[in-house]
Amino acid sequence: MLRYAYMDSPIGRIRLSATGKGLAGVHMEDHAHQPAGPPEGTEVSDSAPCPIIGQGIDELGEYFAGTRTRFDVTLDPSGTDFQQRVWALLRTIDHGTTRSYGDLAAALGDPHLSRAVGTANGRNPLSIIVPCHRVIGADGSMTGYGGGVDRKLFLLRLEGVLPSAEDQPPLF
Repeated sequence: MLRYAYMDSPIGRIRLSATGKGLAGVHMEDHAHQPAGPPEGTEVSDSAPCPIIGQGIDELGEYFAGTRTRFDVTLDPSGTDFQQRVWALLRTIDHGTTRSYGDLAAALGDPHLSRAVGTANGRNPLSIIVPCHRVIGADGSMTGYGGGVDRKLFLLRLEGVLPSAEDQPPLF
């Protein structure tokens, strides 16, 4: 049975969903690839808690506070075998670092898979926890992100990959 709850964060409201096996989804309110329609399952509350969702909320809170760089919550994402391979590879990208789609394709054994890696990356149901925001263009460009490029920039600044917005020179 799927359960879900919401948390507030510096990047807006986030919905976390879980199966009995682990966290299945972390979606921002206007995430490009979130499940369509109203949430499936049962909304959890303080009176009917879900330990997996509670752990996910706690760990995300620590991440946003700058005290967590790795997530320990058990995961249960649904996807194809290829997507699962890409998502597992995303989890190897350390906090505060980035990799390109081509880097990931090469790590999967075929440098021609960059576009397929990008598609799988975009379908990642566990934003932030499975760090798809750490994947950038080969030229360093901030390519698409299901939560929006502004959120991607926020997360990369939070991790120290990019200078804070205040440290950036004016655009004009």
